[in-house]
Amino acid sequence: MNAEQSFPIETKKIAVRSAISVWLRKRRWFVLIVVVPTLFVAVYYGLFASDIYVSEARFVIKSPDEKRPQISSLANLVQTTGLSSGQEQAKEILEFVRSRDALRDLQKEAGIREKYAEKGDFLSRFPGPFNNKSFEDLYKYYSKMVDAHLDTENGTAVLTVKAFTPEDAFVINRTLLDLSEALVNKLNERAQNKVVSEAERQVLLAVERARRARVALATYRNTQELIDPEQQAVGVLEISNSMVARRATLQAQLDEMQRVAPANPSISALRNQIAAMSVQIAAQDTRVVGSQGGIASKMGGYEDLFVEQEFATENLTAANAALAQARNEAQRQQFYLVRIVEANKPDTPLLPRRLLNIIVCAAVLTCLYFIGWMLVVGILEHAPED
Repeated sequence: MNAEQSFPIETKKIAVRSAISVWLRKRRWFVLIVVVPTLFVAVYYGLFASDIYVSEARFVIKSPDEKRPQISSLANLVQTTGLSSGQEQAKEILEFVRSRDALRDLQKEAGIREKYAEKGDFLSRFPGPFNNKSFEDLYKYYSKMVDAHLDTENGTAVLTVKAFTPEDAFVINRTLLDLSEALVNKLNERAQNKVVSEAERQVLLAVERARRARVALATYRNTQELIDPEQQAVGVLEISNSMVARRATLQAQLDEMQRVAPANPSISALRNQIAAMSVQIAAQDTRVVGSQGGIASKMGGYEDLFVEQEFATENLTAANAALAQARNEAQRQQFYLVRIVEANKPDTPLLPRRLLNIIVCAAVLTCLYFIGWMLVVGILEHAPED
C-alpha cells in the first residue's frame, strides 16, 4: 500500500519538474534577461545596499545695491529681463562648488575621501569596482554625491550632499557653505583692492606732486627773498605813487615861490628836496621794473611755481574725492552670502529607493526583452523560406 501511494507522488514530482523544465526552456531568454538580473538587483538592494542620507542647504547672494529706486527707463527694463547680479554671483559660487578646487578644499577641511572610502557597500563606496583611487575618479564620484544648482523659481541656490551617515552629510554640506562664503569674501576683497588700491596710488602721486610744488615755491621764495611778488609790487608802487604825489606838491610850491618871490632863500631847499624825492621814486621803480633783481623779473618764475602748486593742490583734492568715491563704490558692490536654509543633519535615509529601483529595473528589462522579441519575430517573419 505504501509503495502504491508513493508511486503517484513520485510521478507527480517528475511531472512538475518536467513542466518547469519545459517552461524554463520555452522562456529561457526571459529568465536570463529579466528574471535573473532582477533577482540580483533585489538581493543587492534588499541585503547589501547601504543607506544614503541627504543634507540640503539653500542660500542667496545679495548686495547692498539691490535696493535701487524704481526709474522707468529702457536701461532698467533691459536689466530686469536677465539674471540679477546676485544670481550671477550665485552661479559663480555654484560653479566653484562643482569644481575640483572645492574638492581639494574639502579634502583639506573635512577629509572627504575617507568619508566615502571607509563607509558604504562595495558598489556604493569609493572607489567602485571599476575605478581606482585617483583624484579624477574621486572627482567623478564627488560629482554624483554633491549637487549644486540654482532654483530659478525663487532665486535661491540649492546645495545637496549625499553621504552614508547623517554626520558626514551634514559636515560636508556645512563645509561647502563655509568655503562658498569664504570665496565670496575673497572675491569682494580682490575687487575692492583692485579699485581702491589704484585710487590710493593716485592719491600718493598727487600728494608727492603737491609736496614737490610747495617745496619748490618755498625754495624760490627763500633764494629770491620774495614772499608774494604781487603784493610786494603793489606795496612798492603805493609808496612810489605817494612820493610822486608829494613831489608834485613840492614842485607846485617851487613854481609858485619862483613866480612870486624869486629871491626867496627857500627855493634852493625845495629844489634839493624835489631832487632827492625823484631819486627815491626812481629807486622804488627800480625795485619793481627795470633791473634783473626787480620784482617784475622774478614774477614769471614765481607765477609758474604758484600755478603748479595750485594745480597740484586741486589734483590732490580730486584724487581724495576719487578715493572716497572708489571706497563707496566698492562698498556698494560688495556681495555677501545669506544662508536661507542651514545644512541639516538628516535623521532618516532618503536613498536608495529600494522597492522603486527593483520595480524600475524589472520594468526596463521587460521592455528590452519585448523589444528584442519583436525584432526577432519580425526578422523571422520576413526571412525567406527554404
